[in-house]
Amino acid sequence: MKKIVVATNNEGKLKEIREILKDYQLVSLKEINCNIEVDEDQNTFEGNAKKKAKEISEKVNMPCIADDSGLCIDKYDGWPGVYTARFLGENSTSKQRNEYILEKMKKLEENERYARVECCVGYYDNECKKEKYIVGKGEIKGKIARNPRGTNGFGFDEIFELEDGRTLAELSAEEKNRISHRKLALQDLLNNM
Repeated sequence: MKKIVVATNNEGKLKEIREILKDYQLVSLKEINCNIEVDEDQNTFEGNAKKKAKEISEKVNMPCIADDSGLCIDKYDGWPGVYTARFLGENSTSKQRNEYILEKMKKLEENERYARVECCVGYYDNECKKEKYIVGKGEIKGKIARNPRGTNGFGFDEIFELEDGRTLAELSAEEKNRISHRKLALQDLLNNM
């Protein structure tokens, strides 16, 4: 079984990736005592995912999977996009960011609340002789809910409402893993490996 480091210390994200990529031995940065912080300074999800995967792969000398994802609100030309986790500053919480988005959008009509969640997963193998990078992309569409709902999620899951009216945080882990942006990106990545 191939051993791959996943460039995250986010337990929710790691659990989700492990449930999807069951055929690989995935280890977290914490498990291999790697505390590298990659500066996510690229202007696309793909750029950040590739940069993280390459830097960490070269540092720990093993293949690496890194992702970057975010909430893109149509009304605001894709904002917050690559800044989803830090548009209120590096130390802001998901709750603070979600409250800010809900407050910003509170007067918008239903047809102005459309959004999508995008994910790009980059795989980099520093020992590979040919194509070192493989990229997978995924996207789901929905809208921003009026209020946070659900407890099965992290990040903006409780404010992202799907077409069936439930938020991502109202889905079970199994339901979410079947349709999530990360699942779609990881499936796309696997199809290219």
